[in-house]
Amino acid sequence: MWIVEYRELIKILTISDLKVKYQSSVLGFAWSLLNPLLMMLVLYLVFSNIFKATQDSFALYLLIGIVSWRFMANGTTSAMTSIVGKSSLVTKIYIPRQILVLSSVLSSFISSILEFLVLVPLLLILGAGISPYILLFPVIHIIYFMMVYGISLALAALYVYYRDLSQIWDLLMQMGFFLSPIVYPLSTVPDQYLGYYMLNPVTALIQMYRSTLLYHSLPSASEAILALSASAAMMILGSLLFKKLERRFAEEI
Repeated sequence: MWIVEYRELIKILTISDLKVKYQSSVLGFAWSLLNPLLMMLVLYLVFSNIFKATQDSFALYLLIGIVSWRFMANGTTSAMTSIVGKSSLVTKIYIPRQILVLSSVLSSFISSILEFLVLVPLLLILGAGISPYILLFPVIHIIYFMMVYGISLALAALYVYYRDLSQIWDLLMQMGFFLSPIVYPLSTVPDQYLGYYMLNPVTALIQMYRSTLLYHSLPSASEAILALSASAAMMILGSLLFKKLERRFAEEI
């Protein structure tokens, strides 16, 4: 399998992506921690009077939602340009092109894990505590990784042909932020729309993170099935689209 055969190259490219992301910044990785914390603070000040009465530990509720969403937004956005941004590896040598997408998503995956780790002391400081259910976090995050990687494969392949896709995806990410239960509790969604709303697999994943980290409970079976099914579907569809379009990558770049 190409992942095993090219594992050293994947490791090198992943580390390179992480270095590029942080080395030119004065605070480096600290920005990845400050960004969700500052966003949480702003959203807390704006929405706490509206939703605090219906949602306990509203600050942590917000922060878990923000960190969860950042993996989707950052992972897919950076991976979208992974083929075009490393054109020399596409036109001059042969490697499985999926490696470029995988290494980009892996760098965002590592950053996301580190952001979630910052939540652990905050759970203790803000009184939510920690339970054994936190051990389910790696399983949930791997399912999420599958979803982000599948979407990224499709985006990276399409971006080679359609460069306007980056603006379209930025708009969709802004819409998705408010169409997912990040700022507001799920209970505020009208009952007649809840069934359609729950079709969003990111909603299920965010709820799964909150169940294990904040509510100290098992995620519901329906959420787990939806998230896993959606992630597997994204992986399959993304891989099929990527393989179909990659034959002309060198020409289009």
